[in-house]
Amino acid sequence: MSTVETADADSGGSLHQRILSDISEKILSGAWAPGHRIPFEHELTTEYNCSRMTVNKALSQLAKAGLIERRRRSGSFVRRPQSQAAVLELHDIRIEVEALGLLYRYERLEQLKRRSNADDRALLGLSAAGSVLWIEGLHFAGERPFALEQRLINLSAVPEAGNEEFLEIAAGPWLIGRVPWSEAEHRIRAMAADEAIADALDIDPGAPCLVVERRTWSAEHPVTHVRFIYPAESHTLVARFTPSQG
Repeated sequence: MSTVETADADSGGSLHQRILSDISEKILSGAWAPGHRIPFEHELTTEYNCSRMTVNKALSQLAKAGLIERRRRSGSFVRRPQSQAAVLELHDIRIEVEALGLLYRYERLEQLKRRSNADDRALLGLSAAGSVLWIEGLHFAGERPFALEQRLINLSAVPEAGNEEFLEIAAGPWLIGRVPWSEAEHRIRAMAADEAIADALDIDPGAPCLVVERRTWSAEHPVTHVRFIYPAESHTLVARFTPSQG
C-alpha cells in the first residue's frame, strides 16, 4: 500500500473535512474571489498527501453546495454560494448553512424586554398592549455573516421566553420546540441595506438585500414576528407546489 493510501485510510474523514474547510474559508473570506481557479485535483492531492478520490469527493461536495463550479477539462472555479430556502416551510437557518458544508454559528447582538409600542402591536397583530421581547442576532456561515435576524416575541403567549438569554442559540428553534404553531404567514421583499444592516452583514451600504418576514400563531394567539435579512447575491427562495385537489 502506498504512503498516500495509508494516509487516507488513517484519516480519510479528517482529510476530507480539512480540504472542505480550507477551500470554504478561502472563498468566504474573499481570498479567492468569484472566478478564481481552484487548484487542480493533482495539485490538491500533492498538497494534502491524499488520494485523488478524497480530493474529488471534497470538490464534488463544494460544487453541490454551490461554492464552486466544475468545468470539464477546465477545472474548478469559485462561484458565489447560494442558499435555497423553501418559502412555505419553517426552516432552521442552521440547516441552510450546514447544507453548504460550512460551520454554523449564532451570535446575539441585542435583547430587550419591553412594553409593546404601536409598531410592535402592528407587527404581531396584537389588539392590546403587553410585554414583548425584542431580539436581534446574526447567523454565520463559516466566518462570514449569513443572515441578520430581528425578532419580536409575544410574552403573553410565551412567558418563559422572557427568562432566556438566547446568547448562542437562536430563538426560532427554541420556539418551535416549545410552542405548537397552528398558522404561519410569509412576506418577501427587497430592500437596500442601511448603515446598520450593512455593518452587521459586512456589505456595502445600499447593497440589495432579500427580506423574509414571518409571523406565526398558536391557536389564534400571535406568537412571534421575525425578519430575516440576507445579502441578495447569496440567497435564493424556492417553493414547490402541486395542483390543489377538489
